[in-house]
Amino acid sequence: MGDIVVIGAGQAGASLVAKLRKDGFTGKITLIGEEPVVPYQRPPLSKAYLLGDMALERLFLRPESFYEENDIDLLLSAPVDVIDRTGKAVIAGGRKIPYDQLALTTGSVPRRLPAAIGGDLQGVHVVRTLADVDRMAPAVVEGARALIVGGGYIGLEAAAVCAKRGVKVTLVEMSERILQRVAAPETSDYFRALHTGHGVDIREGIGLERLLGEEGRVTGAVLADGSTLDVDFVVVGVGITPATALAEAAGLEIENGIKVDARGRTSDPSIWAAGDCASFPHADGRLRLESVPNAIDMAECVAGNMLGGETDYVPKPWFWSDQYDVKLQIAGLNTGYDRIVSRPGEGQSASFWYFKGDQLLAVDAMNDPRAYMVGKRLIDAGKTADPDRVGDPAVDLKALMRA
Repeated sequence: MGDIVVIGAGQAGASLVAKLRKDGFTGKITLIGEEPVVPYQRPPLSKAYLLGDMALERLFLRPESFYEENDIDLLLSAPVDVIDRTGKAVIAGGRKIPYDQLALTTGSVPRRLPAAIGGDLQGVHVVRTLADVDRMAPAVVEGARALIVGGGYIGLEAAAVCAKRGVKVTLVEMSERILQRVAAPETSDYFRALHTGHGVDIREGIGLERLLGEEGRVTGAVLADGSTLDVDFVVVGVGITPATALAEAAGLEIENGIKVDARGRTSDPSIWAAGDCASFPHADGRLRLESVPNAIDMAECVAGNMLGGETDYVPKPWFWSDQYDVKLQIAGLNTGYDRIVSRPGEGQSASFWYFKGDQLLAVDAMNDPRAYMVGKRLIDAGKTADPDRVGDPAVDLKALMRA
């Protein structure tokens, strides 16, 4: 099998190299990362870690000793300069590293505000890496004033943490409602009520015109409706884009990410891709998923195929978000839904079920793990549920599985 090089030391990269060794690969493995720390979990960064409830070491996916014990050459603080497809080598950290097979697990990068509207001012933060959160943490103190730009899950999670720390939070969303791109109005309504109940000022249908600053640091904001805000820091949560720059420079095919076939192989037969950066065939088109489960599952599938397997990647999408004391769990993909069935629960629990015709597509479950698990099992099995029975709280959830 020769030498294998993996570019990108995040969840997908760490999962891929671990799977290679688990499946018996004995050749040389090099895992290359830009950051100075071993691969770590990203979801807790903006929640438990920022709140001080999780120590740095608990973020690590595996201890550094794992890579030594499994003879994985972990090259950190080493951004890759170029992929030489002809010579089958990468240049990173001043080293030329040859490969027989190469895997790209480069992940994604956060969208930033343009410098023309103040995006380059000090105190304007994105939430993606450990360094991003470490830079932001000193500002998140009681009495500070924060502007959150973007009402998707990243922005809402940041708003929740800031509010819990006693920060005065204003969140602006250019679309008509928060979560408009990713969730039904019912889910938006649920989380709007949750956040306003915790003192967050949510302003929908209002964009950011520009940020104001003094001596290079952000001090305020002008919104599209002409209103102004005094702010001490800004959190930008306006989405992420696949990290494809290396792949593009190397001449690989790009289509909403690095284009791969059903087994994870790129347009170069010696190069593979997995995780946030990769788009793969799905249904009538292509799909790119931004989630931890996808990063793990796709990376492990690709690892098997790099060792001679012939397994198509079939995603079983699920996602989660933690905000205050509410855990949102999402099963399936809601694209193309035409009907929402609401199922009330006790207290803050509820679930919203997405249907296209009579076919169940997805479930949003808030503090309702039973609804999530039933919905996920149905969706993973390609089954559906009677919408009328779903919406009837007198019908036991387990009965939906038996129907």
